[in-house]
Amino acid sequence: MKKTSSSPKFSTKNRKSNKSRRKETPHEDDSIIYGLHAVIAALQNPARKCQKLLATKNALNEIRQQIDIPPNLDVQEASPDQINKKLKPGTVHQGALLNASPLPEVSLETITASGKPIIVLDQVTDPRNIGAIIRAATVFGAGGLIMTRHSSPASGGALAKTASGALEKMPLVRVANLARCLESLTEAGYLTCGLDEEGTQWLGDIPRDQPIACVMGAEGKGLRRLTKENCAQLVRLTATDASSFATLNVATATAVALYEIVR
Repeated sequence: MKKTSSSPKFSTKNRKSNKSRRKETPHEDDSIIYGLHAVIAALQNPARKCQKLLATKNALNEIRQQIDIPPNLDVQEASPDQINKKLKPGTVHQGALLNASPLPEVSLETITASGKPIIVLDQVTDPRNIGAIIRAATVFGAGGLIMTRHSSPASGGALAKTASGALEKMPLVRVANLARCLESLTEAGYLTCGLDEEGTQWLGDIPRDQPIACVMGAEGKGLRRLTKENCAQLVRLTATDASSFATLNVATATAVALYEIVR
């Protein structure tokens, strides 16, 4: 008579398949760039180490018309469906997907040395909003963008796509403690201005005798209490009705603020 074990038996088949599915689930990180403008800009950036380009025939022709593709790059022609499988459902990749090394980290000292306006994001998490902010910051000549390290999205994927190439030009700094970062900006000679609908001053009235770091809060929540306490000024975006600021998303509000600062 065979001895039976009282221990329950578990099949590893499902666990293995689940693990396999987890590995195959597409995700976005700093090393994934898609969208024609974003891919072309990344290929032109000497700070990027590009490993593999997956592109449709039309996209590949478009890229070759605009730049010389690095000779050591692994280039593979693919169908739109083949690229779709590498990305989240619904991703608009325009037929181009690039695997590249993340951009080198930039220090706070590097961007403050420029003396140019700086944008600080307080827990803004939407990658498309951040991509649009990076684009506006590049257009208006900002010196850099600061984000928190643990509550901000990856610098690739949708963020890079929305930035439309500006990610390769705008220095990004990720910090562990935003309150401490604002103190460092003050020590570096920056006036830290938190945009808040209840701000006591209009941004246009802020003196321009020192560089400005404009602090933007997440939509809905706005600036956190500790962030407000560490800003030298709380300012509103409009000269009269402050409540109109609440109708703008954070990317649009940042663009308007930058225009006011540099005009």
